[in-house]
Amino acid sequence: MKLIKQLLGVFALLAWITTLQAAIYAFEFDDPQKEQRFKQLSEELRCLVCQNQTLADSGAGLAHDLRKELYRMVNAEASDEEIKTFMVSRYGDFVLYNPPVKATTYLLWFGPFILGLFAVIILIRIIRKHGGTTNQTLSHEEQQRAQQLLADNKDN
Repeated sequence: MKLIKQLLGVFALLAWITTLQAAIYAFEFDDPQKEQRFKQLSEELRCLVCQNQTLADSGAGLAHDLRKELYRMVNAEASDEEIKTFMVSRYGDFVLYNPPVKATTYLLWFGPFILGLFAVIILIRIIRKHGGTTNQTLSHEEQQRAQQLLADNKDN
């Protein structure tokens, strides 16, 4: 019974995901090239709410609004560059899934590497401070005890 409930849950989840994906491309185009441009541009633009998803992948309300604007601009025969320029002028370079490398986007491009470098430096300092091994020699009694244990182990 538990397995049946789990399977029903999985099927319900898959059905829900399918309807979300269908809703993303529910726009009707009179030209297959326009539809292809719409799909391509929706993959190149970022959802400002989800931040790690494209407009095509996001189910957020703002992403839906941006897809409607994109649909309107594609049907109005705006060029890809005009569409991207419009989106960047309204929302900044972050709306581009691959923003250009320039002074205002250095943090977007190089921030993760800088944070990673700081993490490595801190890790090295911690290891040096706490991870240093000391060379301790065994006393004469400890050496004899170790040899006795090794000898006993060979006999067994």
